[in-house]
Amino acid sequence: MQEGIIQSSLSGRYLLRPPSDSGAAPLLAGFHGYGQTAEDEFNLLCSIPGAERWFCCSIEALHYIDTPAGIHGASWMTTRDRDQHIEENVRYVDAVIERIRVLYPVNDTLCFHGFSQGTGMACRAALLGRHRAEHVMLLGGDIPPELAVNDHIGRVHLARGNRDRLYSQERYECDIARLQDSGIAFVTSEFTGGHRANEAYFKAAGGFLEGA
Repeated sequence: MQEGIIQSSLSGRYLLRPPSDSGAAPLLAGFHGYGQTAEDEFNLLCSIPGAERWFCCSIEALHYIDTPAGIHGASWMTTRDRDQHIEENVRYVDAVIERIRVLYPVNDTLCFHGFSQGTGMACRAALLGRHRAEHVMLLGGDIPPELAVNDHIGRVHLARGNRDRLYSQERYECDIARLQDSGIAFVTSEFTGGHRANEAYFKAAGGFLEGA
């Protein structure tokens, strides 16, 4: 038996909210968690204080799934054909960013935001994609261990709820050490909570965006 792989065209969706003021503005692009949709990340982005000054874009994963709880959502990654899917995902994100920059008055400041599984996509978009991010925000998920962290990732906001069982304290501290070893500018935020954004997170995230 011989196995072959052929590339085909896939359609993805994204949600976009322009800033409250007209004129050029920075772009905040977000990636949702496993089993979520673009709406979930869109609501998270728009809840960050100061996000109204940004174009807020939530990008939905290409792989649709039904979770064990019967929820319809999407996933950024599968274990099968992993490298191929990573490449496809990065090209997809590049195309979304490029389209938005053509259609809207977006300035050169780009920030990627990822929640849970979406943190891996935020890191890959920054480190492997065509569009350099000045800032990367990671909530409840780690930096993929196979990635070589360098200054293409920009300034990082690394956040974790202290009761988060999916993104452990050990993995959180490992990511801190990786950022330190790479000489990357970063800010940490460990708040009281679990595997989700809450008011404490939004306050910390808003402070980070304010300095972006």
